[in-house]
Amino acid sequence: MADTLVSIVLERLTSVVEQQIHEQVSLASGVESEIQSLKNTLLSVRDVLEDAERRKVKEKSVQGWLERLKDMAYEMMDVLDEWSIAIFQFQMEGVENASTSKTKVSFCMPSPFIRFKQVASERTDFNFVSSRSEERPQRLITTSAIDISEVYGRDMDEKMILDHLLGKKCLEKSGLHIVSVVGTGGMGKTTLARLAYNHRQVKAHFDERIWVCVSDPFDPFRVCRAIVEALQKGPCHLHDLEAVQQEIRTCIAGKKFLLVLDDVWTENHQLWEQLRNTLTSGAVGSRILVTTRKESVVKMMGTTYMHSLGELSLEQSRALFHQIAFFEKRSWEKEEELKEIGEKIADKCKGLPLAIKTLGNLLRIKNSEEEWKNVLNSEVWQLDEFERDISPALLLSYYDLPPAIQRCFSFCAVFPKDSVIVRAELIKLWMAQSYLKSDGRKEMEMVGRTYFEYLAARSFFQDFEKDTDGNIIRCEMHDIVHDFAQFLTQNECFIVEVDNQKKGSMDLFFQKIRHATLVVRESTPNFASTCNMKNLHTLLAKEAFDSRVLEALGNLTCLRALDLSSNDWIEELPKEVGKLIHLRYLNLSWCESLRELPETICDLYNLQTLNIEGCSSLQKLPHAMGKLINLRHLENYTRSLKGLPKGIGRLSSLQTLDVFIVSSHGNDECQIGDLRNLNNLRGRLSVEGLDEVKDAGEPEKAELKNRVHFQYLTLEFGEKEGTKGVAEALQPHPNLKSLGIVDYGDREWPNWMMGSSLAQLKILHLWFCKRCPCLPPLGQLPVLEKLYIWGMDGVKYIGSEFLGSSSTVFPKLKELAISGLVELKQWEIKEKEERSIMPCLNHLIMRGCPKLEGLPDHVLQRTPLQKLDIAGSPILKRRYRKDIGEDRHKISHIPEVEVEYSRD
Repeated sequence: MADTLVSIVLERLTSVVEQQIHEQVSLASGVESEIQSLKNTLLSVRDVLEDAERRKVKEKSVQGWLERLKDMAYEMMDVLDEWSIAIFQFQMEGVENASTSKTKVSFCMPSPFIRFKQVASERTDFNFVSSRSEERPQRLITTSAIDISEVYGRDMDEKMILDHLLGKKCLEKSGLHIVSVVGTGGMGKTTLARLAYNHRQVKAHFDERIWVCVSDPFDPFRVCRAIVEALQKGPCHLHDLEAVQQEIRTCIAGKKFLLVLDDVWTENHQLWEQLRNTLTSGAVGSRILVTTRKESVVKMMGTTYMHSLGELSLEQSRALFHQIAFFEKRSWEKEEELKEIGEKIADKCKGLPLAIKTLGNLLRIKNSEEEWKNVLNSEVWQLDEFERDISPALLLSYYDLPPAIQRCFSFCAVFPKDSVIVRAELIKLWMAQSYLKSDGRKEMEMVGRTYFEYLAARSFFQDFEKDTDGNIIRCEMHDIVHDFAQFLTQNECFIVEVDNQKKGSMDLFFQKIRHATLVVRESTPNFASTCNMKNLHTLLAKEAFDSRVLEALGNLTCLRALDLSSNDWIEELPKEVGKLIHLRYLNLSWCESLRELPETICDLYNLQTLNIEGCSSLQKLPHAMGKLINLRHLENYTRSLKGLPKGIGRLSSLQTLDVFIVSSHGNDECQIGDLRNLNNLRGRLSVEGLDEVKDAGEPEKAELKNRVHFQYLTLEFGEKEGTKGVAEALQPHPNLKSLGIVDYGDREWPNWMMGSSLAQLKILHLWFCKRCPCLPPLGQLPVLEKLYIWGMDGVKYIGSEFLGSSSTVFPKLKELAISGLVELKQWEIKEKEERSIMPCLNHLIMRGCPKLEGLPDHVLQRTPLQKLDIAGSPILKRRYRKDIGEDRHKISHIPEVEVEYSRD
């Protein structure tokens, strides 16, 4: 960890020296030689940090030295940030006053630099071993994370749990039936519970299934809210425990439910009773499945059946290790050579699945016998600090990480246990701490993605949620891994629970910590101690702040990352936010009462990420947004914004801009042509207000057809007629994956929708294009998988024009939804020659087509249709109704048919 901080300081120091040469910024007499001396000290310190990090585990004096070193490094980073900002302001002054002479900026040697050298000199007392003879970039051997579908040795455990959940092991009777799985950390309790929770028999048996990660401390209000959100499949806006409890009783009344309470620690019977009494209104046969490490918890909860989860056998342990460590190495000539060593390593894991997976993933990329023996014979196995069996495996894997990735992992201790970690946000937080360095070929975001995938492949992350392309977008950390991250960041990362009773201890903590998540429990929050967080670099206060604490922001002048998202009480930010000159990440998403941002936010020269998604009361952005020259991500998806300041068109570093709004308010706000300079935009873009385009030549300046990095594009035309020319000029790049056309007002489609210009398009939405009398020839789109057509009032007939001229029509289409076509009467497929039509169609949705007389026989009978939904279409309902419909026989082979919301 210290290695990364020292490297950041070195990089910044070099950058500032280069800037002062180019920008005529002077250093005070003697400072330049002092800086060179400091750089030499930094290099010498970095050479011994690997040895120091290893020795700190058992040598408290080394740990103390590293803590002091990190404190000084943090202070030096702050100073260097201030120097860079001063240079930037000097540059801006020169631009604005080009005709006048520049005022020179002079820097003196600050005290943190001097103190750092003093602390660094103590390294000679420890006789550290230097491990870095020369500085060279470390090549990452990357590999993808693997999901091991088979759970070794748990078949009988799974059967026993299922039997008790499904009532095969007991007579049903009234009262709560609680099944508890107990075992040490890393044994696989959560994995077993998830297997049971997702089992097809369990899904069919229970009316409701709810999963809640409880963890420590046990907060009845938080758990109850999580239950409500799971039952209602949406956010819970209740803020009173009694109201939430009543909502649960109403939702589960008379229903057979399964509630999983994962990772329970509390032995407080009164807290448990607050939840238990809420769950008694369910039907007979309901179950609560609990996972815990403590038998005392099992007894306190009044468990009906306790299942002790034991260690894997030697044979099972070796089989699991072999599957992971030799993954993609079948028939590998070295397999026999390393097999015996691997078995000995697996035996050292003492039957703990998480330890086995961790070391299996570590050795998956190690090919030499020496590397495997180094793991087997490591002194880490002998450390007294790690008597809980799992940590030696994690420590071995952690030591093998490059220092930059070690730092990125340890930062994750800032998240509360059981948090869902969004990959994109985590990478932005890493960026805010300067942990990611662009190497000229890769942007910081791509470096962060590489680091994330590296950690995922090493079992530091788990429970992956992936997008349609197989990329991990969300994950979690095992609680043992989280404990390990917290061990690595003692006195640095904290989850701070805020209430009146903890004020004194908070004051002490806040003076020390650098990264914090604020969690407000049910008791009345006391934010007075916020003022003492003066050294804080990260503050994550999602759902934890109100307007009373915002006045303290001016004191948190070291902040790099600030998350105030989902705080309904925040109506405005104080102008003091402009003092947070180090701030790089500001998340205000879903602050639905936020009305405006202060102009001072435009003074945050370092800001990289600004998230205002879901700020539904925010109508405009500060006028001087163009000053935020380092802004890379402006997440502004909110329907309330009326326009964008003109200066946004100059932010050439922008990679994310969710919504670009074409304004009708003249030169002060963006026009469509202002997109031309935003050459780094990628991912997702929605262009609104295209009905405001006055100059027919302006849309061509946007050059959408050259934007190779756009994947998702939505164009909103405001129902205005005469916009075909605008649409023609907005032809997207052929690489586009998803397209939405909204409120298109002309009768004719743009020509690029009629040909092969959308060769990579997978998803297409056509929304409320009411004047178009026919559909474009979409059948010739070669990779289209999902097509959604909504509210096209002008379409009365769908025929061969929809299919196009390709030999195979809709060759990849899996899902087709036609909704709200209120004038549609006929949909026909008349084919003289035999063509393959929709050979992959899986799901057809027909809703709100009251005049439609029938569906094409070809679609119903000559496609592999698995699911058919019909609603709001009385003629179709009559024709395809079960038993009595005249054309029911045409759909009888379809496994899942839903007509008017009544599932067959």
